[in-house]
Amino acid sequence: MEATKAEEVKLRHVEKDVLIPQKMREKAKERCADRVEAFTQCCKDSGFFMVFKCQEVNTALKDCLTKHYMDPDFYEMCKQEYIHEKLEFQRTGIPTKNRQQKLPTSI
Repeated sequence: MEATKAEEVKLRHVEKDVLIPQKMREKAKERCADRVEAFTQCCKDSGFFMVFKCQEVNTALKDCLTKHYMDPDFYEMCKQEYIHEKLEFQRTGIPTKNRQQKLPTSI
């Protein structure tokens, strides 16, 4: 039943063109974390010369991110995750980032 709900959800322009791509960027950064870390470290180590010294690391990072941005399956996965979060928010009124799993204090 929930899968059919997700398929029926109408997305607004801002959701399709801003919010889902934002989710894609966040997830792509997670998937490319090793390259993000390498680029960050290179920039810290190189100072003003980072433009020249970090080109190779920057290219690897951009290639990794672009691979995810251009993947229709990745877009669909992020879209379905966004829809699930939207439906959950409509149901509970609690934004995803504020929702935490409550664990029992005693067993």
